[in-house]
Amino acid sequence: MTIKPLADRVVIKMLEAEETTKSGIILSSKSQEKPQVAEVLAVGPGGVVDGKEVKMEVAVGDRVLTSRYAGTEVKLDGEEYKIVSQSDILAKVVD
Repeated sequence: MTIKPLADRVVIKMLEAEETTKSGIILSSKSQEKPQVAEVLAVGPGGVVDGKEVKMEVAVGDRVLTSRYAGTEVKLDGEEYKIVSQSDILAKVVD
């Protein structure tokens, strides 16, 4: 089964939290922060939302930063996804 978002919605999958710091310190699961970096899996077509034309700025495969509590969590076929509005995406992660 696949998810096809509507309007300005984006389907993302949160990436795993880092288990070690850059200096090599191993973090316990309690001290790991909730991840805010996600991978874009599907993008809606954009269009008119609330009377304004919305152009989609993200594409499938982009890594993005999201608001901490943004979106709706969805579980499908044993996988967890989030569906967020494009306005809940704060930035693209560029390496």
